[in-house]
Amino acid sequence: IAAGLEAHGVTDRTAARFRHRDVFSLAEELYARVPHTDDATAHEPGPDAQPESHAPLFGLLPGAATAAAAAGVHLTDGETRIAVIAGGTVAVTLAMGFTLRRGPLHAPGRIVPATRLYVLWLLAYTVYGPTLLDQLIRGGPDGPWPMTSGALVALALAVAPAAWCARLFSTFARRKLATSRGTDEFAAHVRPLLLLTTALHMGVLTVLLLLAQSLTPANLALGTALYLARLLTVHGFPDGPAAALAAVCAGQVLAAAAVLTGRLPGCELVGTGAAAIPVVAVTAAALALLAHAAATLSRASAHT
Repeated sequence: IAAGLEAHGVTDRTAARFRHRDVFSLAEELYARVPHTDDATAHEPGPDAQPESHAPLFGLLPGAATAAAAAGVHLTDGETRIAVIAGGTVAVTLAMGFTLRRGPLHAPGRIVPATRLYVLWLLAYTVYGPTLLDQLIRGGPDGPWPMTSGALVALALAVAPAAWCARLFSTFARRKLATSRGTDEFAAHVRPLLLLTTALHMGVLTVLLLLAQSLTPANLALGTALYLARLLTVHGFPDGPAAALAAVCAGQVLAAAAVLTGRLPGCELVGTGAAAIPVVAVTAAALALLAHAAATLSRASAHT
């Protein structure tokens, strides 16, 4: 009830006008005044409730599918490789979709439709973008773009720890919601929890990127941005993540366009520093999402 009051703009100061010390005290009076159902019926799961006993295992599916697809690509060539890439793309997409429909990363009806396209673009850029940009800077492209799948495998493997960190954050935040005596007290407990779980995810992602020999600031920032974007979406704030991921995609396109523009007579300065644009874009997006999460997820209404 306190979370619902806060979502409608009722603050501790508003509650003081009704002779209550805070929103939680006002919520207790509302609970006492309004008739409610029997506790046994109220806690029964609804018809759409799904058991989540195997939810942590679902997070392993994208990593397993991506690793298998990457191994198949490296072991084949020619038309066989093209078929493996196509089949692997379908398998990874299905595994990711299955995982995101269950467990702590499940966000029913809260996703901005364009977000899926942004994520697909970012993952495709992780595989082909850096080598394409490098060839453009060197005067190319010359021949086919080499495929670098290490970062993609690491990001896919990081889905499982991301789900675990999201569950950890939600579980402890709800416990704090039950014990806090005011919205300010609740926010003071949740912000450090958010930073801790985000740092934990970044640590695991760093290890995975190291094992995949793909640890770069851009890849680490991308994995962090994707985690924070999903966490915000799960808690009902999908617009900010969509805008941040769109900005990263725009930065990657801008980098390639800057290199090509720099080849025109008199425009040499435009291409200067183009390689840093994607790194700056994804790092800024990750920091913006972290600030947005610290502001929004520290509200009680984000955890109802």
